[in-house]
Amino acid sequence: MLEGKFGEGVAEAMRIQVALGEAFNAERMVEVSRTHVAFGVMESDVWFVDMLLKGGASCRVPPTSNPIYDEKYLSKIGQRAVKADSLLLQSAHNAYKKIGINLTYNCTPYLEANVPRFGEITAYSESSATVYVNSVCGAKTNRESANSALAAAITGRVPLYGLLLDKNRKGETLVSVEATLRDDFDYHLLGYSASKKIGFRMPVFTGIPSRPSPEELTSLGAQLNTGGAVSMFHMVGVTPEAPDLETAFGGRSPAETLTVTDADLQKLHQSISRKDGKIDFAMFGCPHYSLNQVRNVARLLEGKRIRKNVELWVLTSVHTRELARRMGYLGIIERAGGHIMADTCPDMPCWYRRYDGKVGITDSPKAAYYTVRRGIDYIVKRMPECIEAALKGGC
Repeated sequence: MLEGKFGEGVAEAMRIQVALGEAFNAERMVEVSRTHVAFGVMESDVWFVDMLLKGGASCRVPPTSNPIYDEKYLSKIGQRAVKADSLLLQSAHNAYKKIGINLTYNCTPYLEANVPRFGEITAYSESSATVYVNSVCGAKTNRESANSALAAAITGRVPLYGLLLDKNRKGETLVSVEATLRDDFDYHLLGYSASKKIGFRMPVFTGIPSRPSPEELTSLGAQLNTGGAVSMFHMVGVTPEAPDLETAFGGRSPAETLTVTDADLQKLHQSISRKDGKIDFAMFGCPHYSLNQVRNVARLLEGKRIRKNVELWVLTSVHTRELARRMGYLGIIERAGGHIMADTCPDMPCWYRRYDGKVGITDSPKAAYYTVRRGIDYIVKRMPECIEAALKGGC
């Protein structure tokens, strides 16, 4: 591949992999069986894919893909696509399809479309995906960029370093959880709060309820990579590589021990949320909502009507949206005045233009973190409280 026997596009992808291997002192390459790329709708993304396409590249290991947005939904948002954005969106869609990316447009592929098995060597980009794949699935991936993940998809190879090596998958910091964890929202706060204390060390959590849900684990991992940069965590008695403390730490003692309390979560919550007041919209699904979460929204909205001049959006995968339609949840949410949208996320141009200078409410600290730099301000609360605010027009 490096010598160009499979074309210049493949050679370029392999040059990227070799450079990464040299940077991290990898001894050799290993094959990958799954990949996920986190490209968006940016000129740099399209340029990179087009460059590889011109060299004849295509994906040997077809990856799933992160959200962009679909023009057919823009009318629901109440706007037309800006011509330049429309052209860029179509160029991105065409390029990604041509090179062999599976157009799932979903940031939680590990829940439905691209679920790795224990020990499988993969190449995932996307902050919530990397940590879930390593921690919950027990598969192996480094924290790939969209570019390096695509290079892995094209070559079918990655350099052997980092979290692909068992010796680097051991815990470093013991995190004793004394806070009460009741729902997804508490796991959001735990991840965000803990990451502020952990730094770059791999945490081992104790004090977690014995059977956290996939949604709770997704929330924890997403926020560990919002407040910090954590590519893997362990939960004693929960995650597959941590049956006990000794195994989680590889027989070593923790480098440090931290405690997270209810007071820590409350303090963090206050620091990331705008003060209560009038809202313009409610936004759910960062990371993308699961069918269980969509069901919970529908149950709270059934027979009710969202306040006039307040908009409500549930963002999810196309797979989940279709299941929600079949189950009747889509109809309930739409009759209440809300929408379920697939293929997109809050960090997209269509939302910046719609809500610049507006106030929203969300259950996702990650959504609030992304969009504050776009001029969108969020009140952050539990999902039921967000629904209540959407019904009343504020909180």
